[in-house]
Amino acid sequence: MIRKTVVVADAAAEIRERFAEALQQAGHRAVAVERAPELLRRIGDGDADLVILGLHLAESSGIDLVRSIRELDAGSAVPILVLSGSVASATEVRDLTDLGVAGYVNEHSVAAQIMPSLAPHLFPDRFNRRTSTRVSLAIPVACRCGDAIASATALNLSKGGLGLRTMSPLEAGTEVRVQFRLPRTERDIEATARVAWSDGRAGMGLEFQDVASGDLAAIEEFVDRRAARREGQRRADAG
Repeated sequence: MIRKTVVVADAAAEIRERFAEALQQAGHRAVAVERAPELLRRIGDGDADLVILGLHLAESSGIDLVRSIRELDAGSAVPILVLSGSVASATEVRDLTDLGVAGYVNEHSVAAQIMPSLAPHLFPDRFNRRTSTRVSLAIPVACRCGDAIASATALNLSKGGLGLRTMSPLEAGTEVRVQFRLPRTERDIEATARVAWSDGRAGMGLEFQDVASGDLAAIEEFVDRRAARREGQRRADAG
């Protein structure tokens, strides 16, 4: 097994210790951090393969802290999992999406649930994830699980999956059939997906498992176009 370094950053000692213990028992190196300056120092030193972050970290400013992390690790983009209970609003979820957070994890998870929720982010290649830029959008998505059909709102889209806002998220690992239509198109896209993460406050993240080649090409083109537009706007604002 490849040993990873995971920074667990939260103001609550109990949360830091529970996550750190689960990681250490699984053979990884866990670094518990309670203050923002120490977290930024470790990011700057490249001393993290994954960050588990509570937005109320001591001496931090929430979303601005995530933005500072991204400025420091622009070349490597270390995955950040946000503790879902520290997210205060849907606006913060959208801001975090724009900053490219990898997902959310429940800070109340018992020890046995922690590693299964972290594994896709520690070893993404083993989970057949198509890593790519996420772009924000708000479109309706129909989700079918067995005989049940529900609707949700997409928060973001990547070449590998969807982030959904829903008050009734499915359990991680659940297989679901989704149907949605990209903006300014007239054809529905259908895909089989797996729930990668799930949280009652933040919604759920889906990883595509089976997508028709034509639909996948449409998704990839849309994501690339939106990402290029966003980068052009960012450069214009900076100039």
